[in-house]
Amino acid sequence: MYSMTGYGKGSATGDGREMTVELKSVNHRYLDVGMRLPRHLSFLEDPIRSALTARLSRGHIDVFVNYRNLRSDARNVEIDVPLLIAFVAAAKKANESLALQDDLSLTAALRLPDVSNVREADEDTEAVLALLNGALHGAIDAMLVMRGQEGKRLGVYLGTCTDTVESLTRQIANRAPLVVAEYRARLDERIQVLLGNVEVDRTRLATEVALFADKASIDEEISRLHSHIAQMRLLLLDPEPAGRKLDFVVQEMNREFNTIGSKANDGELTKLVLTGKAEIEKIREQVQNIE
Repeated sequence: MYSMTGYGKGSATGDGREMTVELKSVNHRYLDVGMRLPRHLSFLEDPIRSALTARLSRGHIDVFVNYRNLRSDARNVEIDVPLLIAFVAAAKKANESLALQDDLSLTAALRLPDVSNVREADEDTEAVLALLNGALHGAIDAMLVMRGQEGKRLGVYLGTCTDTVESLTRQIANRAPLVVAEYRARLDERIQVLLGNVEVDRTRLATEVALFADKASIDEEISRLHSHIAQMRLLLLDPEPAGRKLDFVVQEMNREFNTIGSKANDGELTKLVLTGKAEIEKIREQVQNIE
């Protein structure tokens, strides 16, 4: 089991080039990738996205790429000769009118606006991709270690919460038959208070109790809850990403508790239902972080 929260960093060097890739991951319904790359490395977007898609299924991933080319041919210096000629011609023309001393050297001329420009040389695509492969997979490996450690903690916590829900389900199942018996006793007591020694139609009384028992029956809900709990435990052990399935099972468990709560005509049952719903909410919150 993996959490969707994690961080990983990987680096690679070779042939005068250095690259560092950092990954930050948080929970998200789907796999969502955001990238921050140097503009001249925009061709790396597709390989990065493909590598992440192959190894991750969910989560918002922020990708940060830092790159340095230390080679002597990493940059080109360009001089705009026509612009320089125009500057020199304009200076000479001005000098003819103003008779100023001409101190326009080549060094000074190169400082003129837009005359010289340092441009990044075209990158060796194959060399950069080789660096990316090492740095990116190193970052993914590190992030998965962190996500796995957090996922293990989540699994233990969810297992404990599931045990609590199962215990509450058993308590509800044990309490349910007593509710009908107590209803019959209260009904008998009311009849005695209202009618005294007048003979009561016991068949009609039995029918009334049977109708109440049928209306208040939660056998199906209890059965489905046990099934959902068993499914939850299987998913917690599933090596494949199970976050979406777990989220669905939690919704179904909550639905069963809501139904039991609507049928509960008993204070003790209501208390157990509320405790169960609170425990399921704890599970639901943590399941949102599971891949």
